[in-house]
Parts: sequence; C-alpha cells; structure tokens
Amino acid sequence: MAELIVALDVQTREEAVDKIKAIGDAVGFYKIGLELFTAEGPDVVKAVKDLGKKVFLDLKFHDIPRTVERAVRSGGKLGVDLMTIHSIGGNAMIRAAAEAAAEFGENGPKILAVTVLTSLDENDLRDVGILGRTPAEQVRQAAYLAVASGAHGLVCSPKEVGALSAALKKGTLFVTPGVRPQGAALGDQKRVATPADAVRDGATHLVVGRPILAAPDPVAAANQIVAEMRGA
Repeated sequence: MAELIVALDVQTREEAVDKIKAIGDAVGFYKIGLELFTAEGPDVVKAVKDLGKKVFLDLKFHDIPRTVERAVRSGGKLGVDLMTIHSIGGNAMIRAAAEAAAEFGENGPKILAVTVLTSLDENDLRDVGILGRTPAEQVRQAAYLAVASGAHGLVCSPKEVGALSAALKKGTLFVTPGVRPQGAALGDQKRVATPADAVRDGATHLVVGRPILAAPDPVAAANQIVAEMRGA
C-alpha cells in the first residue's frame, strides 16, 4: 500500500517534534525540507528518527557529482530514508548519488529525482527557456533519464504518475506532492489530485502538509487521507 508522508512545513525543531507527537501513530513518515533543515540542520533529522519515524530529506541536491555524492553519503549516515536530487543535474550526478546511497545497503536512502516542480506550469517552463514542451512532456524526458541513470524513483505531480508508472520499470518509486483531499484548498500547487486518484494512478508515497498540519484535528485529517488511499 502507498505510504503517507507529512511535510514538516514548520520553522523549528521544537515545532516539528510537537507536531509529530500530536499526530502520534497515525503517521510514520515525515518530510524535512529546505526551510526546516536550513534553520535546524542535521539535529532535526536526528530528532525525527529518535521518535521512530522515517525521514524524507527533500533538499533537491543539484551540484557537481562529487559534491552530491558526499551529500548523499552524509544523509545516509543520518539514517535518512528518502532523498531528492534534481534530474537536470544529468547522468553523472544522478549516478554518483545512486552509488553513494548503495553503500548503505538495502536499508540505505533511496534517491528520488525531481522532474518538474508541481508549482510550475507551461508558462513557467517557457520563462526558463524550456520551449515547446508541456510539463508532462518535460517530466517524461527527465524521468526516463533519471531512472536509466540509477535513481530509485521520482518526485512528480500526480497528474503524471499514471503514464510514468506504466512506462517505467517495476519497483520505481513515485512520490507525489500536490495531493489534496476532497474539498481542500490548492495552496501554491497548480497540478493536483486527490489521494485516491494518485494511488490509483500508481503513486507509492503521497506528500501532504497543510491539510494535516493546519487541521483542527491533525490525527483525524491524517486518518481521513489514509482512508481515501485505502479506498483506492
């Protein structure tokens, strides 16, 4: 069954720990992104792991292969379960990341390639010089490169999951932000789907932040999303 990951879109380690404790056993996987990691560093990863939770470290590495290799190795030593890189870093960088992750064996971090950010649409791609391609076309191109270069999976919009899961090899991970339960606000996501839609299309992990963290009852909100996922 697909796993729910809650995005810890908070500013401090203390807030993160409080949120995790409040949600309790309803969620076992949490995303730490740039805002929280920049504020608190590796200590926040250790704090989440100490609570018995899995960690998705979403820092989207994009640098020369040697630097990315060392960054992935550092994440592996922290016990990170999932890590992100930018597919636009190219074949050598992706391979360096995958090889560093492999040093930790089967329980080491899995490398996820970011294809096209879910906040971007076709106009945004045109603005950065990607001409004549829709977001879905750009996602496919980046996805094929990433998996062929050794990435374990992809971060992509749920709108692209169906086509990619059918086209790419079995066992590829599909981590989908831009997931909103029925009736939730879109926030800054432009390409979204419900939890059930994403799971039916092949998502292996769903990332949800505000609909859970900002809910009056975060446990009930998490349970509702898990129920929608199971219903798929």
